[in-house]
Amino acid sequence: QVQLVESGGGLVQAGGSLRLSCVASGRTSSPTAMGWFRQAPGKEREFVAAISRSGGSTYYADSVKGRFTISKDNAKNTVYLQMNSLKPEDTAVYYCAADQKPKFGSRSYYRVNEYDYWGQGTQVTVSS
Repeated sequence: QVQLVESGGGLVQAGGSLRLSCVASGRTSSPTAMGWFRQAPGKEREFVAAISRSGGSTYYADSVKGRFTISKDNAKNTVYLQMNSLKPEDTAVYYCAADQKPKFGSRSYYRVNEYDYWGQGTQVTVSS
């Protein structure tokens, strides 16, 4: 089992920045993949960004490319999401996800149902 705890959400004005953190504990064993998803009220959970075990590969939703950056610190079992130039449409609950399957194809990073472990979520609200 892997436990994930997110932090760093809050209220920010449009154009501002936030950095989300997700700490993994338990049977961490370097998760194969870690990602961020978000869910706005009345909408399905959607992919935001993901990173491979080594950190050498990163993946982004088109809506956040150039504004968000995902990174990780394996020594701290922590993954980060730096969010810049925030827009009101970025308002959502942001969830950290992880998986330990030995093989994780590039398309799998984008799919909600490929991740076995989820955090409780952190609210991000961007005011206009």
